Amino acid sequence: MKATRRRAGRWGCIGAVLLLSAVCCAAPVSNAISAYVALRSTANGDGSVVDGGTAADIPPRMLAAYKNAVQRVGRHVPRCRGMRWPVLAGIAKVESNHAAGRAVSTGGDIRPKIYGVLLNGSGAGGNTTVFPDTDGGKWDGTAGGERAVGPFQFLPSTWEGVGRDAGGDKLADPHNADDAALGAAIYLCGSGRNLGQRSQLKAAIFQYNRSSAYVANVLGWIDQYTAAAKSPDLGDVSGKVRTVIEAALAQRGVPYSWGGGNAAGPSYGICCSPSGKSGTAIKGFDCSGLTTYAYAKAGIRLPRTAAAQAGVGRRIPTSSGTSALKPGDLVFYAYAPGLDSTIYHVGIYLGRGQMVNAPRPGTVVRLDPVDAMSGYAGGARLL
Repeated sequence: MKATRRRAGRWGCIGAVLLLSAVCCAAPVSNAISAYVALRSTANGDGSVVDGGTAADIPPRMLAAYKNAVQRVGRHVPRCRGMRWPVLAGIAKVESNHAAGRAVSTGGDIRPKIYGVLLNGSGAGGNTTVFPDTDGGKWDGTAGGERAVGPFQFLPSTWEGVGRDAGGDKLADPHNADDAALGAAIYLCGSGRNLGQRSQLKAAIFQYNRSSAYVANVLGWIDQYTAAAKSPDLGDVSGKVRTVIEAALAQRGVPYSWGGGNAAGPSYGICCSPSGKSGTAIKGFDCSGLTTYAYAKAGIRLPRTAAAQAGVGRRIPTSSGTSALKPGDLVFYAYAPGLDSTIYHVGIYLGRGQMVNAPRPGTVVRLDPVDAMSGYAGGARLL
């Protein structure tokens, strides 16, 4: 760890306490990615927000392709159950970061096309096995070997078995968002899986890439997109409280960035968290950056760290329990609950046991239960 305690204390969620070597918050999700992929997942660059129960890092046209595939897959695998767009989004996030950096036409064509590394056993991109050419370069642009293609990174030989036309142009093209998403749905469904069952979902992902780390990574994204797709009921919340909550909810899907976020919105973070994770290349929020932004929308200026934010407003003591919290309250977590100087994390309470949360490096802003973090340390009511 190269960061000094002073620097991390200034920007991170942990306030003055780095002696216990945890951040806002714990160990990051695995960064495993398919061995067949040349492109590595990267954080969304502009922090833009897609409305309508989506996640912020999914381009609208790609999301439409995932949803379209869910509607169509039953025609090809009638016995398939439990297919939903977060499943496809989880795969596409890891395989191509939702075709990041590419243009997607109205008809779904992705340009420039996405090619993986040449699978010649060189070790580049993680490949150690030679895959002879099967398509004469039709899909992967080379007759000199095989490489994965499109946003779901299909090998041409696999695509020949699952590729279907989803757009009506009578061509099943893995470089087309609609066709590729449908092909992925068909592949994951197999002969008729129930993807609503966790065990069968894991089996489908493992078939996609036979790596336990890969499965864990994809499942993490599926869970995050599933949470982002659920819109909490704010019917009885109004005024500035609603302003704060809606501002925070609108950031679901924005990446976690150590030291990232301010009153103006997501920003690039700093290096480095106690676990060694840098936010310098990630535009997003850490926990206190998110609360700073959301409350700024209601005209309230918060100090930058979680521990300092506990000194604002009316303090709700730990001893009162989570039942004392009301929507819009700040929720704190500490190494030693009752000792505010040890506070390391903050979220925004939604009600019904949930909070808007920027948990830790490797995740995104999402909904979590208030008991998702350890060391509940009460709250603060500012409104």
